[in-house]
Amino acid sequence: MSNFFVSSIGKKFVLSLTGLFLILFLVVHLSVNVLIVFDSTGKLFNQAAHFMDTNPLIGIIEPVLAIGLVLHLVLATIITAQNQLLRDVNYTGNKRYQKSNTRENSSWASRNMYVLGTVILVFLVIHMINFFWKIKVTGDPLLNEATGLEPGVKNAYALVTGLFVQWKWSVLIYVIGAIALGLHLYHGVWSAFQSLGWSNRKWRSILSIIGIIVSLIFAGGFAFIPVFVLIQDMVC
Repeated sequence: MSNFFVSSIGKKFVLSLTGLFLILFLVVHLSVNVLIVFDSTGKLFNQAAHFMDTNPLIGIIEPVLAIGLVLHLVLATIITAQNQLLRDVNYTGNKRYQKSNTRENSSWASRNMYVLGTVILVFLVIHMINFFWKIKVTGDPLLNEATGLEPGVKNAYALVTGLFVQWKWSVLIYVIGAIALGLHLYHGVWSAFQSLGWSNRKWRSILSIIGIIVSLIFAGGFAFIPVFVLIQDMVC
């Protein structure tokens, strides 16, 4: 069993599991963030953010998510490096194999999964500095604004919307991050299930469609929220 996890197939198997696990986090995160769109008072979002901030179960899940993210990143780096070596250093004696035209046999997203992942990681760091770090560690004056809720509930709504209104260029960063996430998921979803054993032609077609739907939901959802906040501020 230990040999399986150090093999190429084993690494892809664990990479797929961690990827699907992280998608569950995206489901929760988008479900909470979309409340910004449906309630302009911010009460629903603040209540949800307060629940996420104070629930003991969430406190346990957060380090698990961090471990899953690190493991996903490490495995992706190892697999990408190994694949690059196979492409660039593949010899028979002193004769180099002729490279196949991968552009004809794969999508742009599949050829650039690591690049997309790097963009997402940079975006995630920016996102955590903007919100997570301020909510959990340093605080921010906007968090102390009145929420109309019980004492102790931070005004996370003011913090989030304030960023997009005050620093309008940040909307572009979040849209780019959302697009990168969508492209990453487009290939990643069906590829993950394929690595887990669902690799026949019938399932490949179905999972490819699922990958498109999932990528559109997350890319569209995460890109729409900052754009909506900016437009709402301009109109009002």
